[in-house]
Amino acid sequence: MNKRWKPSVTVAAIIAREGRYLLIEEHTPEGLRLNNPAGHLDPGESPEDGCAREAFEETTFTFKPTEMVGIYMSRLLRPAREGFAAEDVTYLRLAYCGDLGEQVAGAKLDKGIVRTLWMTPEEIRANAHRLRSPLVLRCMEDHLAGQRFPLGLIYTDPSVLSGTKG
Repeated sequence: MNKRWKPSVTVAAIIAREGRYLLIEEHTPEGLRLNNPAGHLDPGESPEDGCAREAFEETTFTFKPTEMVGIYMSRLLRPAREGFAAEDVTYLRLAYCGDLGEQVAGAKLDKGIVRTLWMTPEEIRANAHRLRSPLVLRCMEDHLAGQRFPLGLIYTDPSVLSGTKG
């Protein structure tokens, strides 16, 4: 029987302000790691809405995607560990830049997120060994290089949002 391969779709917010990037520090099976505000795309949402949701959940700031930085793929091979099977996951990351809004008073960071921090490109490069994925650095470098695409690059049919066939 053939099993259909399905990459795990994630969305990431590439947020820059005054020469620094907003990252999160989070607990992972590999220990504390640095990442862009990012997470899995949920059923019934557009990639832009998913990115805004994940950015808020992981930073407590509102975020509105305005441009796409890029579409990326990476593979995680995680060995088995006590109580957990080995994992082989390919991620398809949709990365967006946009407008960072206000921090919402009283909002709590998502489970597993230790803190948010602003880092310079040099600090991020110097901490490459602490990045959750090589895509954190690649997205930053592409953003610094001015790589941008219109939001319309990915079209979300209304059937995705309504749950009906289109």
